[in-house]
Amino acid sequence: MARVLSGIQPSGEVTLGTYLGALRRFTLRQDDDDCFFCIVDLHAITTPQEPALLRQRTLDMAALYLAAGLDPDKVTVFVQSHVPEHVELGWLMECTVSFGELSRMTQFKDKSEGREFVSAGLFTYPALMAADILLYRADRVPVGDDQKQHLELTRDAAIRFNSRYGEVFVVPEPDIARTAARVMDLQTPTAKMSKSIDSPQGTVLMLDEPAVIEKKFKRAVTDADGEVRYDPAAKPGVSNLLSILGAATGRSPADAAKGYTQYGPLKTDTAAAVIELLEPIQARYRELAADPGETERLLRLGAEKATAVGSSSVQAARIDSRFDTPGLAAGS
Repeated sequence: MARVLSGIQPSGEVTLGTYLGALRRFTLRQDDDDCFFCIVDLHAITTPQEPALLRQRTLDMAALYLAAGLDPDKVTVFVQSHVPEHVELGWLMECTVSFGELSRMTQFKDKSEGREFVSAGLFTYPALMAADILLYRADRVPVGDDQKQHLELTRDAAIRFNSRYGEVFVVPEPDIARTAARVMDLQTPTAKMSKSIDSPQGTVLMLDEPAVIEKKFKRAVTDADGEVRYDPAAKPGVSNLLSILGAATGRSPADAAKGYTQYGPLKTDTAAAVIELLEPIQARYRELAADPGETERLLRLGAEKATAVGSSSVQAARIDSRFDTPGLAAGS
Protein backbone atom coordinates (compact mmCIF):
# COMPACT_ATOMS: atom_id res chain seq x y z
CA MET A 1 0.00 0.00 0.00
CA ALA A 2 1.24 3.49 -0.84
CA ARG A 3 1.43 6.05 1.95
CA VAL A 4 -0.74 9.09 1.09
CA LEU A 5 -0.83 12.45 2.92
CA SER A 6 -3.00 15.49 2.34
CA GLY A 7 -4.74 18.20 4.32
CA ILE A 8 -7.14 21.15 4.13
CA GLN A 9 -7.08 24.42 6.07
CA PRO A 10 -9.98 25.10 8.46
CA SER A 11 -10.36 28.62 7.12
CA GLY A 12 -14.12 28.75 6.80
CA GLU A 13 -16.95 27.04 5.01
CA VAL A 14 -16.04 24.33 2.50
CA THR A 15 -16.94 24.82 -1.15
CA LEU A 16 -18.29 22.35 -3.66
CA GLY A 17 -14.94 22.70 -5.44
CA THR A 18 -13.03 21.58 -2.35
CA TYR A 19 -15.31 18.58 -2.01
CA LEU A 20 -15.05 17.46 -5.63
CA GLY A 21 -11.37 18.30 -5.94
CA ALA A 22 -10.11 17.05 -2.57
CA LEU A 23 -12.49 15.49 -0.05
CA ARG A 24 -14.14 13.09 -2.45
CA ARG A 25 -10.73 12.07 -3.75
CA PHE A 26 -9.70 11.32 -0.17
CA THR A 27 -12.57 8.89 0.28
CA LEU A 28 -11.72 7.08 -2.95
CA ARG A 29 -8.19 6.40 -1.72
CA GLN A 30 -8.97 4.99 1.70
CA ASP A 31 -9.57 1.37 0.66
CA ASP A 32 -6.36 1.00 -1.34
CA ASP A 33 -3.75 3.15 0.40
CA ASP A 34 -2.36 3.95 3.84
CA CYS A 35 -3.85 7.42 4.17
CA PHE A 36 -3.14 10.29 6.55
CA PHE A 37 -5.55 13.22 6.20
CA CYS A 38 -5.11 16.21 8.48
CA ILE A 39 -6.75 19.54 9.20
CA VAL A 40 -3.85 21.96 8.83
CA ASP A 41 -4.70 24.53 11.47
CA LEU A 42 -1.08 25.69 11.80
CA HIS A 43 -1.20 26.83 8.18
CA ALA A 44 -4.37 28.77 8.94
CA ILE A 45 -2.60 31.00 11.48
CA THR A 46 -0.25 32.41 8.83
CA THR A 47 -2.97 35.06 8.72
CA PRO A 48 -4.56 36.52 11.90
CA GLN A 49 -7.23 34.29 13.43
CA GLU A 50 -9.67 34.54 16.33
CA PRO A 51 -8.71 31.53 18.49
CA ALA A 52 -12.19 30.36 19.49
CA LEU A 53 -13.44 30.63 15.91
CA LEU A 54 -10.43 28.72 14.58
CA ARG A 55 -11.01 25.92 17.10
CA GLN A 56 -14.64 25.66 16.02
CA ARG A 57 -13.75 25.71 12.34
CA THR A 58 -11.19 22.97 12.95
CA LEU A 59 -13.81 20.79 14.62
CA ASP A 60 -16.30 21.58 11.84
CA MET A 61 -13.76 20.58 9.19
CA ALA A 62 -13.11 17.30 10.98
CA ALA A 63 -16.86 16.63 11.03
CA LEU A 64 -16.99 17.29 7.28
CA TYR A 65 -14.11 14.87 6.72
CA LEU A 66 -16.09 12.18 8.51
CA ALA A 67 -19.42 13.15 6.94
CA ALA A 68 -17.88 12.98 3.47
CA GLY A 69 -17.11 9.32 4.10
CA LEU A 70 -13.64 9.07 5.63
CA ASP A 71 -13.56 6.01 7.90
CA PRO A 72 -11.28 6.39 10.98
CA ASP A 73 -10.83 2.62 10.98
CA LYS A 74 -9.25 2.84 7.52
CA VAL A 75 -7.48 6.20 7.52
CA THR A 76 -5.76 8.46 10.04
CA VAL A 77 -7.70 11.70 10.51
CA PHE A 78 -6.08 14.25 12.81
CA VAL A 79 -5.39 17.92 13.50
CA GLN A 80 -1.95 19.19 12.53
CA SER A 81 -1.28 21.08 15.77
CA HIS A 82 -2.14 17.97 17.84
CA VAL A 83 1.11 16.41 16.61
CA PRO A 84 3.98 18.65 17.84
CA GLU A 85 6.48 16.90 15.57
CA HIS A 86 5.11 19.00 12.68
CA VAL A 87 6.60 22.12 14.24
CA GLU A 88 9.96 20.56 15.05
CA LEU A 89 10.42 19.14 11.57
CA GLY A 90 9.09 22.39 10.13
CA TRP A 91 12.04 24.23 11.66
CA LEU A 92 14.48 21.70 10.23
CA MET A 93 12.90 22.22 6.82
CA GLU A 94 13.20 26.01 7.17
CA CYS A 95 16.91 25.40 7.69
CA THR A 96 17.02 23.15 4.63
CA VAL A 97 15.25 25.26 2.01
CA SER A 98 16.66 28.60 0.88
CA PHE A 99 15.38 32.17 1.06
CA GLY A 100 15.48 32.29 -2.72
CA GLU A 101 13.31 29.19 -3.06
CA LEU A 102 10.71 30.59 -0.69
CA SER A 103 10.81 33.95 -2.49
CA ARG A 104 9.77 32.25 -5.72
CA MET A 105 6.58 30.74 -4.28
CA THR A 106 3.75 32.28 -6.29
CA GLN A 107 1.13 31.70 -3.59
CA PHE A 108 3.06 33.92 -1.18
CA LYS A 109 3.04 36.69 -3.74
CA ASP A 110 -0.70 36.27 -4.33
CA LYS A 111 -1.68 36.04 -0.65
CA SER A 112 0.56 38.86 0.57
CA GLU A 113 -0.35 41.39 -2.12
CA GLY A 114 -2.18 44.41 -0.75
CA ARG A 115 -2.02 43.31 2.91
CA GLU A 116 -0.92 45.70 5.61
CA PHE A 117 0.40 42.88 7.78
CA VAL A 118 2.24 39.91 6.26
CA SER A 119 3.49 37.34 8.77
CA ALA A 120 6.84 35.61 8.46
CA GLY A 121 4.85 32.37 8.69
CA LEU A 122 3.09 33.16 5.42
CA PHE A 123 6.52 33.35 3.80
CA THR A 124 7.93 30.18 5.38
CA TYR A 125 4.84 27.97 5.45
CA PRO A 126 5.94 25.96 2.38
CA ALA A 127 8.70 24.61 4.65
CA LEU A 128 6.05 23.54 7.16
CA MET A 129 4.06 21.98 4.34
CA ALA A 130 7.19 20.04 3.39
CA ALA A 131 7.44 18.85 6.99
CA ASP A 132 3.79 17.77 6.96
CA ILE A 133 4.51 15.48 4.03
CA LEU A 134 7.96 14.21 4.96
CA LEU A 135 6.95 13.51 8.56
CA TYR A 136 4.82 10.57 7.42
CA ARG A 137 7.18 9.41 4.68
CA ALA A 138 4.37 9.85 2.17
CA ASP A 139 4.83 8.21 -1.22
CA ARG A 140 2.13 10.27 -2.93
CA VAL A 141 0.43 13.58 -2.24
CA PRO A 142 -2.93 14.47 -3.85
CA VAL A 143 -2.53 18.08 -4.95
CA GLY A 144 -4.15 20.55 -7.28
CA ASP A 145 -2.29 22.49 -9.93
CA ASP A 146 -1.92 25.42 -7.51
CA GLN A 147 0.10 23.28 -5.08
CA LYS A 148 2.53 21.66 -7.52
CA GLN A 149 5.20 24.28 -6.83
CA HIS A 150 5.08 23.55 -3.11
CA LEU A 151 5.39 19.83 -3.68
CA GLU A 152 8.43 20.41 -5.88
CA LEU A 153 9.99 22.35 -3.00
CA THR A 154 9.21 19.41 -0.71
CA ARG A 155 10.93 17.01 -3.08
CA ASP A 156 13.97 19.29 -3.32
CA ALA A 157 14.12 19.60 0.48
CA ALA A 158 13.95 15.82 0.94
CA ILE A 159 16.68 15.20 -1.62
CA ARG A 160 18.90 17.92 -0.11
CA PHE A 161 18.44 16.65 3.45
CA ASN A 162 19.09 13.06 2.41
CA SER A 163 22.24 14.04 0.53
CA ARG A 164 23.59 15.85 3.58
CA TYR A 165 22.62 13.47 6.36
CA GLY A 166 21.73 10.10 4.86
CA GLU A 167 18.50 8.52 3.64
CA VAL A 168 16.00 9.90 6.15
CA PHE A 169 13.01 10.92 4.02
CA VAL A 170 10.95 9.46 1.21
CA VAL A 171 10.87 11.73 -1.84
CA PRO A 172 7.12 12.08 -2.55
CA GLU A 173 5.40 12.02 -5.91
CA PRO A 174 2.51 14.34 -6.86
CA ASP A 175 -0.87 12.71 -7.37
CA ILE A 176 -2.79 15.02 -9.69
CA ALA A 177 -6.15 13.63 -10.84
CA ARG A 178 -6.42 14.28 -14.55
CA THR A 179 -10.17 13.72 -14.57
CA ALA A 180 -11.07 15.72 -11.47
CA ALA A 181 -13.55 18.53 -11.99
CA ARG A 182 -12.12 22.02 -11.86
CA VAL A 183 -15.00 23.89 -10.30
CA MET A 184 -15.17 27.53 -11.27
CA ASP A 185 -17.12 30.45 -9.82
CA LEU A 186 -20.72 30.45 -11.05
CA GLN A 187 -20.68 34.22 -11.53
CA THR A 188 -17.10 34.52 -12.80
CA PRO A 189 -16.47 31.21 -14.57
CA THR A 190 -12.92 32.14 -15.51
CA ALA A 191 -11.97 32.14 -11.80
CA LYS A 192 -11.72 29.14 -9.52
CA MET A 193 -14.59 28.75 -7.02
CA SER A 194 -13.08 29.84 -3.73
CA LYS A 195 -14.26 30.65 -0.23
CA SER A 196 -11.71 33.49 -0.15
CA ILE A 197 -13.27 35.35 -3.06
CA ASP A 198 -16.05 37.83 -2.36
CA SER A 199 -18.58 36.12 -4.63
CA PRO A 200 -21.29 34.58 -2.45
CA GLN A 201 -23.65 33.95 -5.36
CA GLY A 202 -20.91 32.28 -7.36
CA THR A 203 -19.74 29.95 -4.58
CA VAL A 204 -21.65 26.78 -3.66
CA LEU A 205 -20.91 25.59 -0.14
CA MET A 206 -21.14 21.98 1.02
CA LEU A 207 -23.63 22.96 3.71
CA ASP A 208 -25.82 25.24 1.59
CA GLU A 209 -29.54 24.50 1.84
CA PRO A 210 -31.12 22.95 -1.31
CA ALA A 211 -33.09 26.12 -2.07
CA VAL A 212 -29.89 28.18 -1.88
CA ILE A 213 -28.10 25.79 -4.23
CA GLU A 214 -30.99 25.93 -6.72
CA LYS A 215 -30.96 29.73 -6.65
CA LYS A 216 -27.20 29.95 -7.23
CA PHE A 217 -27.29 27.59 -10.21
CA LYS A 218 -30.34 29.31 -11.65
CA ARG A 219 -28.36 32.57 -11.71
CA ALA A 220 -25.16 31.00 -13.04
CA VAL A 221 -23.50 32.97 -15.83
CA THR A 222 -23.57 31.31 -19.26
CA ASP A 223 -23.40 33.14 -22.61
CA ALA A 224 -25.62 34.43 -25.40
CA ASP A 225 -25.30 31.85 -28.19
CA GLY A 226 -27.57 29.21 -26.61
CA GLU A 227 -25.51 26.15 -27.60
CA VAL A 228 -24.76 23.52 -24.96
CA ARG A 229 -21.29 22.10 -25.52
CA TYR A 230 -18.12 21.59 -23.51
CA ASP A 231 -15.61 24.23 -24.61
CA PRO A 232 -13.86 25.87 -21.60
CA ALA A 233 -12.06 28.47 -23.70
CA ALA A 234 -15.03 29.71 -25.72
CA LYS A 235 -17.85 28.87 -23.29
CA PRO A 236 -16.46 28.96 -19.72
CA GLY A 237 -19.83 29.33 -17.97
CA VAL A 238 -21.57 26.49 -19.78
CA SER A 239 -18.47 24.31 -19.54
CA ASN A 240 -18.34 24.89 -15.77
CA LEU A 241 -21.93 23.68 -15.42
CA LEU A 242 -21.15 20.61 -17.53
CA SER A 243 -18.03 19.89 -15.50
CA ILE A 244 -20.00 20.04 -12.26
CA LEU A 245 -22.88 17.97 -13.65
CA GLY A 246 -20.47 15.37 -14.98
CA ALA A 247 -18.58 15.14 -11.69
CA ALA A 248 -21.80 14.82 -9.70
CA THR A 249 -23.19 12.07 -11.94
CA GLY A 250 -20.03 10.17 -12.84
CA ARG A 251 -19.76 11.30 -16.45
CA SER A 252 -17.35 13.32 -18.53
CA PRO A 253 -18.39 16.94 -19.23
CA ALA A 254 -18.81 16.09 -22.92
CA ASP A 255 -21.15 13.21 -22.09
CA ALA A 256 -23.06 15.41 -19.66
CA ALA A 257 -23.81 17.82 -22.53
CA LYS A 258 -25.72 15.24 -24.53
CA GLY A 259 -29.44 15.87 -24.83
CA TYR A 260 -29.38 19.55 -23.81
CA THR A 261 -30.43 22.28 -26.21
CA GLN A 262 -31.18 25.01 -23.65
CA TYR A 263 -29.38 26.44 -20.65
CA GLY A 264 -32.38 26.41 -18.31
CA PRO A 265 -32.72 22.61 -18.07
CA LEU A 266 -28.94 22.29 -17.75
CA LYS A 267 -28.92 24.63 -14.76
CA THR A 268 -31.89 22.85 -13.18
CA ASP A 269 -30.40 19.39 -13.60
CA THR A 270 -26.97 20.47 -12.36
CA ALA A 271 -28.50 21.93 -9.22
CA ALA A 272 -30.54 18.76 -8.65
CA ALA A 273 -27.46 16.55 -9.09
CA VAL A 274 -25.43 18.63 -6.62
CA ILE A 275 -28.25 18.60 -4.08
CA GLU A 276 -28.53 14.82 -4.37
CA LEU A 277 -24.78 14.45 -4.01
CA LEU A 278 -24.54 16.64 -0.90
CA GLU A 279 -27.74 15.57 0.86
CA PRO A 280 -26.35 12.48 2.70
CA ILE A 281 -23.18 14.36 3.63
CA GLN A 282 -25.19 17.20 5.12
CA ALA A 283 -27.35 14.76 7.08
CA ARG A 284 -24.30 12.98 8.52
CA TYR A 285 -22.66 16.32 9.31
CA ARG A 286 -25.70 17.40 11.34
CA GLU A 287 -25.46 14.17 13.35
CA LEU A 288 -21.79 14.75 14.08
CA ALA A 289 -22.33 18.42 14.92
CA ALA A 290 -24.93 17.38 17.50
CA ASP A 291 -22.31 15.24 19.27
CA PRO A 292 -18.95 17.06 19.00
CA GLY A 293 -17.50 14.86 21.71
CA GLU A 294 -17.42 11.90 19.33
CA THR A 295 -15.53 13.88 16.68
CA GLU A 296 -13.06 15.06 19.33
CA ARG A 297 -12.56 11.45 20.47
CA LEU A 298 -11.81 10.31 16.94
CA LEU A 299 -9.36 13.19 16.47
CA ARG A 300 -7.50 12.17 19.64
CA LEU A 301 -7.18 8.63 18.32
CA GLY A 302 -5.99 9.98 14.99
CA ALA A 303 -3.38 12.18 16.69
CA GLU A 304 -2.06 9.17 18.60
CA LYS A 305 -1.68 7.18 15.37
CA ALA A 306 -0.08 10.11 13.57
CA THR A 307 2.34 10.76 16.42
CA ALA A 308 3.44 7.13 16.48
CA VAL A 309 4.49 7.42 12.83
CA GLY A 310 5.75 10.99 12.83
CA SER A 311 7.91 10.71 15.93
CA SER A 312 10.13 8.11 14.28
CA SER A 313 10.78 10.46 11.35
CA VAL A 314 11.68 13.34 13.64
CA GLN A 315 13.95 11.12 15.71
CA ALA A 316 15.83 10.13 12.56
CA ALA A 317 16.14 13.77 11.50
CA ARG A 318 17.08 15.33 14.85
CA ILE A 319 20.44 16.97 15.31
CA ASP A 320 21.11 14.89 18.43
CA SER A 321 20.78 11.68 16.39
CA ARG A 322 24.15 12.61 14.83
CA PHE A 323 25.88 12.15 18.19
CA ASP A 324 26.66 9.08 20.22
CA THR A 325 25.76 10.64 23.57
CA PRO A 326 22.70 8.76 24.94
CA GLY A 327 19.77 10.94 25.92
CA LEU A 328 21.11 14.17 24.45
CA ALA A 329 18.01 16.27 23.73
CA ALA A 330 17.61 18.37 20.62
CA GLY A 331 18.68 21.91 21.40
CA SER A 332 20.78 20.93 24.42
